[in-house]
Amino acid sequence: MPASSPRPSPWPALRPQRAGRRLFTLAALAAAVVLGSATAPAAAQPEAWPTKPIRLVVGYAAGGATDVVARLVAVKMSEQLGQPMLVDNRAGANSNLGAEIVARAAPDGYTLYVYTIANTINASLYPRLGYDPVKDFELAGLMAKIPNILVVNPKLPIRSVADYVRHAKASKEGLTFASSGAGSSIHLSGEMFKMQSGLNMLHVPYKGSAPAITDLMGGQVDSMFDNAPSSLPHVQAGKLRAIAVTSAQRLPQLPDVPTLAESGYAGFDVQSWFALAAPAGTPRPVIDRLNAALAKVLAAPDVRQRLQDLAATPAGGTPEQARAFAAAEIQRWREVVKASGASAQ
Repeated sequence: MPASSPRPSPWPALRPQRAGRRLFTLAALAAAVVLGSATAPAAAQPEAWPTKPIRLVVGYAAGGATDVVARLVAVKMSEQLGQPMLVDNRAGANSNLGAEIVARAAPDGYTLYVYTIANTINASLYPRLGYDPVKDFELAGLMAKIPNILVVNPKLPIRSVADYVRHAKASKEGLTFASSGAGSSIHLSGEMFKMQSGLNMLHVPYKGSAPAITDLMGGQVDSMFDNAPSSLPHVQAGKLRAIAVTSAQRLPQLPDVPTLAESGYAGFDVQSWFALAAPAGTPRPVIDRLNAALAKVLAAPDVRQRLQDLAATPAGGTPEQARAFAAAEIQRWREVVKASGASAQ
């Protein structure tokens, strides 16, 4: 074909007598597409989210540490997002019930979940789960972390970790440590310490922290790696003695109590933690909006003060950092669960 010849059009040629009719049809179709886009429901567009209340599922009963942190964040997130964020407590199976509900929910940003350390432990603690702790969730960011405190009955001659070790080695029976239940972060904190120290320690599981604390104060058990918010009041009242904290830093409320790392167990850092999660497939703009709102909430002075009152520290970070952190936790607890022989009951 000569260079000067025009290229054939990729569109079919219009017959002269029907050109006007076809052009009118194409124009009408284009107008319909534009009109349809303009009238589509706003809720279907990620940039318009949220347009209605948001449900935040908590896998534990009201009143516990997870619930308290969730309600604090939910109130402030409501202000940031312009829609109510309503906490829905769905307790059961060490938080698995709530996790399953959210994993099966529509990925539209209107059903969220407080993803916790328990979900990363459950990944290896339960032989079969109704959800995948990795594939079924998008993590928008970490909310807060709470350390455990190694507490003992004050009648025991134990005032430090070194005393604890000597007492355990000198006793034929060793030392007992209570927990809120087999496989809980409280239980596995003790198992991790047992692995590192090589001590003779007997685990005594309870159905919740409250009865375990009661028996610890009564002398039926020797010690416990309890969540800071539940044991701190008893420590301050002299009913329990704190000898170490499990976080990498000391607690502001207990400045004279060393960390386990300071007490000779380098790298020991165990904290309960909470993340804001959504079902897998939730649009990235929604996840980014949640992350930005959460960052503003955690930066607020009144929120930081309230978290400090709970012996918690704000976390934050990007969705990618939250996902990497959870993946590392799954691997870490898998090793502890395997070594301890812990199993779901």
